[in-house]
Amino acid sequence: MSPALLRSSELFISLSAAGCSARVVTVSPGPLIRVEGQPVSISCDVNDYSGPREQDFEWVVSKSAVLDDTAIKIISTFDSSYSDKSLTQRVASGDISVVRLADNQVELKIAEVKSLDAGFYWCQTPSTDSVISGNYEARVQVTVIPNTLKVSSQTPTPKVPEGNDLTLSCNVTRTLTNPTYLSVSWSVKSGAASEEILTFGPQGDVSPGAKFVRHYADGGIRLVPGKNGLFELVITRVTTSDSGTYTCSGAEWTNENEGRWVKIVESTKEMGTVGVIPTEPSFTLTPKPVLNPQMTAEPTELACYVTDITNLPLGGRLGVTWEHTTLSDPQTSDTIGSLDGNGNLVPGSTVQPSTFRLQILRTQEIDMGQYVCTVSAWTVSSQGVMVKVAEYKSSPLTVRWEPKRPSLNVVAKRLREASVGGATFEMSCTVATENLGEAGYSVLIQTQESLESNVKTIMTLSPDNVLQHGGATDPNRRDSLVLIKSGPAEFRFRLVGVQLTDRGFYWCDITAWTKQQPGQAWTKATSAESNKVRIDFQENGPSFSIAIKSDDTTVYPLKTAKMECSLSVSGSSPKTDDLAYEVRWFFTRLRGGQTTTQVASADRFGVVKTETRNSSSEISIQRTETHTYLLHSRQVSVGEYYCVATPWYLSASTGAWTQAGELTSSRVFLTVRFAVWDSLQLPLLYGASASIGVGLFSLVLGLVCAQWCCRNTAHTPRSRNKLMDLEMD
Repeated sequence: MSPALLRSSELFISLSAAGCSARVVTVSPGPLIRVEGQPVSISCDVNDYSGPREQDFEWVVSKSAVLDDTAIKIISTFDSSYSDKSLTQRVASGDISVVRLADNQVELKIAEVKSLDAGFYWCQTPSTDSVISGNYEARVQVTVIPNTLKVSSQTPTPKVPEGNDLTLSCNVTRTLTNPTYLSVSWSVKSGAASEEILTFGPQGDVSPGAKFVRHYADGGIRLVPGKNGLFELVITRVTTSDSGTYTCSGAEWTNENEGRWVKIVESTKEMGTVGVIPTEPSFTLTPKPVLNPQMTAEPTELACYVTDITNLPLGGRLGVTWEHTTLSDPQTSDTIGSLDGNGNLVPGSTVQPSTFRLQILRTQEIDMGQYVCTVSAWTVSSQGVMVKVAEYKSSPLTVRWEPKRPSLNVVAKRLREASVGGATFEMSCTVATENLGEAGYSVLIQTQESLESNVKTIMTLSPDNVLQHGGATDPNRRDSLVLIKSGPAEFRFRLVGVQLTDRGFYWCDITAWTKQQPGQAWTKATSAESNKVRIDFQENGPSFSIAIKSDDTTVYPLKTAKMECSLSVSGSSPKTDDLAYEVRWFFTRLRGGQTTTQVASADRFGVVKTETRNSSSEISIQRTETHTYLLHSRQVSVGEYYCVATPWYLSASTGAWTQAGELTSSRVFLTVRFAVWDSLQLPLLYGASASIGVGLFSLVLGLVCAQWCCRNTAHTPRSRNKLMDLEMD
């Protein structure tokens, strides 16, 4: 033995003292029970080691659980001369070998284990560690028992009528010396493939094969255990698919490695070949037409009656296939509907077990031809699948009618005439059909300016009443367009507020659509265009007139003069909100003079501007009514006055504001009256009254002063008898 190898009792050193991980060597858990002559494999791996990644291994065997000098060297991964002389020939022949599974794992293999190979197998690893720690070897016990497994079977009946039961008997035994377990299984080979039917054991469970799961669940396969290792497998109601060579297998098992089942020996016996004699069902087919179409799109119904049914297996079913041959290609037939043994229907229908019907809801011309029904008999095989056992074909049925092409006629009618711009145009399109059943319609409203110009699409309406606007529609005018379905076969188109750009021809392009079945897509049947309806009118804008008047042609100074400028509209009068005026007032001092001066103006948005003549002038413009403007002037100059107006209106034909021609009113001459006597009466009256008052006041004042203020109280009157004294006052 290599000096590097130490006993397991010497290999354990405290991990805390070593300060590193310890080497761990493990082998397959045991004990391992193997049958003599069968292969055995023991794996060994090492972990938590240092040194090279790839580790070497040595295998030895001993009869005792303690490794001593009696141990026999088996094989080494690094020393080809390591094997004992007693094992050299077996190693050279490959009966004993070691296989490297990884750098740290190998497997010892013995192809045919012998009784003398029983013992304790040791896996040893030479040390490559800097510090010796852990374990460097591990062991497992191998027990070799003799092969006592015996498998025998009874030959089954070679010929079994279809529908009968088949019994397969198999006997499996062994001599019980160690805790081992038995299993028994059956398989059948038909052709090159072998299918497992059922397995019983080793732990008392039953496992059906993949193709026999359903049959086993339905009770079509059952296991009957007997005495002394006898097991019987019964297959009920066999069919022709159960024919084949049957095999019985017995195996011995051991339970190791914590519940892992290992097959240690197996024996297989061929039981014999079984042939199932078919019993073919028979029946009679009678095809009959139920509904024969007389024209396209009418329904068709054909029935295939099955009578005189015999030898149909228990649980058997009938299936049907309908084939169609067209009139144009009688050599080629197509399958149009089928019902298999599982009842999968595509797309025919059945109302009774012995009656099969083919229905075509909307028959087309391509459906004309010959129809043949093929009825098959099906039964359930031992694998639980439906298999066909018989098939019969009926005589052909002919479906044909005289084709009549569907036709469509569309008539357009004007309902509302658009004779002027802004009016409403409306037309209806009525559809009349022939040789066409229930249908849906799509409508295109189309237009062109002239018969030679390009065609434009305004609106479309689908068969599902989905409305869309065409490329010729102005997005700003979509609210003015209406397309509705006014009846089952009538449509109405309305254009509100026609304009000059709308003039031209209008018509309906209608397509009829049908459905093969409810819920399916629409199929185009035919289409037609209506007659053309024309929108043609001339632009006749409104007519305007203007007049001016004044309440007085003569006014006094400082009095307010009022002059009214009134306009009137005739013809196609717009709405009030669609009408505006620009008004200007002019003045000339000479009657009929050409030199004029603008006094005031009001634009169409209502902004007023006045011409300042002096600080005392007060001029304003008032819009008293829709068509009436009033000029107020505080100081009036003598001369002629007139007004000029420019109308603006929103054209219904073009949809834009349009300027009408300028209008000039007649002239009004205003004079200013100056009343001299009337103006002097009051000043003269005031002056005379003031003069008289002042004179009277002066007289009275003089008298008062004379009496009171200037009198000499000391004066002595002179004597009238004497001469006046010469004195001076």
